[in-house]
Amino acid sequence: MANQETDDVSIVDLIPALRAFARTFCRVPDDADDLVQETLTKGLANIDKFEPGTRMKSWLFTIMRNTYYTRIKAADREKPGLLDCASLIPISEATQEWSVQSKEVSSAVQKLPEHQREVLMLIGVLGVSYEETAEICGCAVGTVKSRLNRARASVLEHLGESSLQTLVERRNHLSEAQGNLAVDRRR
Repeated sequence: MANQETDDVSIVDLIPALRAFARTFCRVPDDADDLVQETLTKGLANIDKFEPGTRMKSWLFTIMRNTYYTRIKAADREKPGLLDCASLIPISEATQEWSVQSKEVSSAVQKLPEHQREVLMLIGVLGVSYEETAEICGCAVGTVKSRLNRARASVLEHLGESSLQTLVERRNHLSEAQGNLAVDRRR
């Protein structure tokens, strides 16, 4: 069976991966931690439903995804406008180039539709296989690949890049230019 785990993985070992996956759904770290806690609670309460021989990580990711979507439905009914809350806007912007680049990429990822962002984070950040991602998202592997391709293209487009190669070249050029500027200032 392709989905069998080769080693025993405890739920505790999966907490870092769960926290990373939760950040794909929740912008606020405390909300992500709450989602992880609720996922773990549901997982432990339903551990008798876990099928030995399947991947615990995929099972917990599916619980988290379903929990998140249930929360969204409730939040839409109860708290309209929460994502546009002024308290989520930083007071001052950082000036470091790496911070600016990070915010650009983060902004581009956050603008993706949820299904694309979810696939991008599972595969691109957490290293989950296409097959596992398809299982977690409840769709075909071809759909996962299509969503990932569209997500990557959208992020590059938002960053004003035509390809990943030009993005890397531009970032390297900027780093070299900054290094040269620093050397010139010391002279």
